[in-house]
Amino acid sequence: MNLLTSAWFWIALMAILVIIRDIFIQKSHTITHNFPIVGHFRYWLERIGPELRQYIVANNREELPFNRQERSWIYASSKNENNLQGFGTDQDFSSPGYIFIKNAMMGFNPSKEHLYHQNPGVLPAAKVIGLYHKRAKPFRPYSIINISGMSYGSLSAKAVESLNKGALLAGCYHNTGEGSLSPYHQNGADVMLNIGTAYFGVRELDGRFSMDKLKQKVEENPCIKAIELKLSQGAKPGKGGMLPKSKINKEIAEIRHIPMDKDAISPAFHSEFSTVPEMVDFIESMAEATGLPVGVKSAIGKLEQWEELAAYMEKHGKGPDFITIDGGEGGTGAAPHAFADHVSMPFTFAFAKVYQIFQRHNLTDKIFFIASGKLGFPEKALMAFAMGADSIHIAREAMMSIGCIQAQKCHTNHCPTGIATSNKWLQAGIDVTLKSERYYRYHYTLVKEIAEITHACGYEHPTQMTMDDIEWSMGDNNRTMALSKALGYSKTEISYSGLEELVKCPHLGGLNARKRLSL
Repeated sequence: MNLLTSAWFWIALMAILVIIRDIFIQKSHTITHNFPIVGHFRYWLERIGPELRQYIVANNREELPFNRQERSWIYASSKNENNLQGFGTDQDFSSPGYIFIKNAMMGFNPSKEHLYHQNPGVLPAAKVIGLYHKRAKPFRPYSIINISGMSYGSLSAKAVESLNKGALLAGCYHNTGEGSLSPYHQNGADVMLNIGTAYFGVRELDGRFSMDKLKQKVEENPCIKAIELKLSQGAKPGKGGMLPKSKINKEIAEIRHIPMDKDAISPAFHSEFSTVPEMVDFIESMAEATGLPVGVKSAIGKLEQWEELAAYMEKHGKGPDFITIDGGEGGTGAAPHAFADHVSMPFTFAFAKVYQIFQRHNLTDKIFFIASGKLGFPEKALMAFAMGADSIHIAREAMMSIGCIQAQKCHTNHCPTGIATSNKWLQAGIDVTLKSERYYRYHYTLVKEIAEITHACGYEHPTQMTMDDIEWSMGDNNRTMALSKALGYSKTEISYSGLEELVKCPHLGGLNARKRLSL
């Protein structure tokens, strides 16, 4: 055999070249210098370690942020496959914080004519956003479950389009994220416009907020039903962001109203206000200019300014129409480890503390509370409703419904499923028609199971759940405790007169979904 055609010759030559490079040329890696060739296997195994643990090592309930059992439930639900569990639970009932939902001896049994039997995936919110402050265009969300803020640019065009078309099928609204309204958010679903610290989409090129551009955007896009002013988010409260100019194409520049030759900086804090009264004035000016309900989104840490906001709202009768409380466990946006792991409170404690502040000022029946932070599962959503939430925002669960595999490469532009990347080749694998249907199926299943458990507890609507309907395991001596006792409050009872009244509401959203059901 000719030496030059021998595979072993070329393998040996490559090995020699690698050894020469490792020992005499590269200075960066001590391991490969001291152990040429073998050292490369160490780095290779380290690189694929997360995948090995995810698929081979970790058990069904072990992984974070979402374990295999949770992901499997979302995948099966989105594909309309069997999502049931056989042979009993594999959960540890005595683990601290384990959720127990207390069913009634005889639950709520919907009549044959009940809307539940027409479509069990339809469940409007029990409150109307903006009614208390007499906004010109109050809004009742068609669904208790809605898509949280994820920007075009962070998510790919096809991913955003898939979610929006899925939201259209489900009747829920789609939050734009602070990247502003893109063409991919405009496929018929209701939209919540998110405005962050950089005022993308409603700003001048120098970054100053433009009320005229906000008014124009709302007038030209009747799909926008509410405005969310983002103060901070769960993944990185008090931390700004940056979209490098290498990722800014002509389309993104036009959508966000930013130059193409500079990095797009999201400051850590707003420039339009720095005090609670100034923020309220800013909110009121946007509501007056657009007629829309305006709310705030925030992760929760110190409570002094929340106390100030509640007292100011009680005294002056103005302020945000809704409050989105984002748990510290949230995280579609990339963040430094210390911010993601240690800054801001997790959802349960964050929501409980803020809700009690507004309860003391007699505002909890007037404000619409949105809960966010790993709540896209029936039992967690029901716990949030029992605590006082009026609706749920989901983000990563929605991503998983359209194919996210929790590769945790969102910040690298190398998302293998094409969801969190601008790479055209990786995006090409997303079939928008198929993925929108999958989001819809997941949303339908989630709402349906929430309704079923609600009925088992003796109620028609999940906002009727009380803090005494949920118990936590205390993790010691098999002791459990009701949420009311564990968190130190009972939620304010919500006025509710039946599902029929909700679907007849003139402020009900989800117009296109309602047309399909003749509601």
